[in-house]
Amino acid sequence: MRVPDAGSGAGYWDPDHPVLEILRARRASGSLPGRREDGACVALAVEGGGMRGVVSAAMLSQLEDYGYKNAFDVVYGCSSGGINAAYFLAGETWYPLSIYYDDLTTKQFVDFSRALRRRPILDLSYSFDRVMEQVKPLDYEAVIASPIPLAVPVTDVDALRTVVLRDFAGRRDLKDTLRASAWLPVALPGTVPTPDGRRAVDGGVLTALPFRLAVDDGCTHVLSLSTRPMRAASSGLTLAHRLTGLHLERMRAGLGRGYLAAIRQKRRDQERLRRMRTDPAADAPYVLDLAPLPWMPEVKRHELNQRRLLDGARAAYGIAFCATERRSVELIRRGGIRTMPRLMVVDTENGEPRPDPGPAGRGTARAEGP
Repeated sequence: MRVPDAGSGAGYWDPDHPVLEILRARRASGSLPGRREDGACVALAVEGGGMRGVVSAAMLSQLEDYGYKNAFDVVYGCSSGGINAAYFLAGETWYPLSIYYDDLTTKQFVDFSRALRRRPILDLSYSFDRVMEQVKPLDYEAVIASPIPLAVPVTDVDALRTVVLRDFAGRRDLKDTLRASAWLPVALPGTVPTPDGRRAVDGGVLTALPFRLAVDDGCTHVLSLSTRPMRAASSGLTLAHRLTGLHLERMRAGLGRGYLAAIRQKRRDQERLRRMRTDPAADAPYVLDLAPLPWMPEVKRHELNQRRLLDGARAAYGIAFCATERRSVELIRRGGIRTMPRLMVVDTENGEPRPDPGPAGRGTARAEGP
């Protein structure tokens, strides 16, 4: 067992973890997708969780800003994590990160009172057809053309299994797949069709954490980005879990039971991820999970407070910075690391709502002290 350096990971992760080592080596060598010489397959697994996706989006922003994007061979993303992953592959990740605190903190997107009127709590048309098409467009073509493939899990309701969709024929296929992966049971009615005709719901229903998909596909190194803090997994099932299970069981016999089994598996996986942070496996696959630190507030799935969302993004960016750049996480606790979003001008009048090209960059982490 390797003992982590208290001056870097401070016991939360091994600063020389094999996943971090290969990311740094690939960045240093300028290694590019499709032209590797190290024989490894490095995956990025991005958790969502509704508005908690602001956490994984901020971590993706740090990976892009510090030159790690081309170190990955494949990216897995589910629900809001899948949307984050798509923006990451398209580029300009810090810009769409602001979607969470600028565009989704509105009752146009989430409104629990709609349930009283027998209407969906979430409005995915607002996010997919308004925000992602007009306000802060996702470049679907760039995602499809990326040398790093995107793998999006959905839950096949009739087959009772998780299916990973990839090799998208065009923007409509990719958009419909991302929508299906984000089709959250209870908050949205029924199912939604995938491009290949499956009845689908949220990809996390039967596989809660996407790192498992990367391991199953034979990836040798997996960087997992989780959105809940690194706390001991709670035991048992909550009332919300049981009610969701009943709802899914009515939708399709066996789906609710599969969902509850997936929640139990998630508890075991979280414990496994905790151990692997500081005690990596002797052989591949190597998995490193980054997440908010135990003492940090948890961003709620339906959080609408802009300040809490922005604070969660700043903290997550700092965590990824400390891990990849070998800086002490104690700097975060005492305020020695401050993540500052840079302002930018966006021209929305001329049909090109993209950042105005100029000297200002995206987010940066400024470290003070050792």
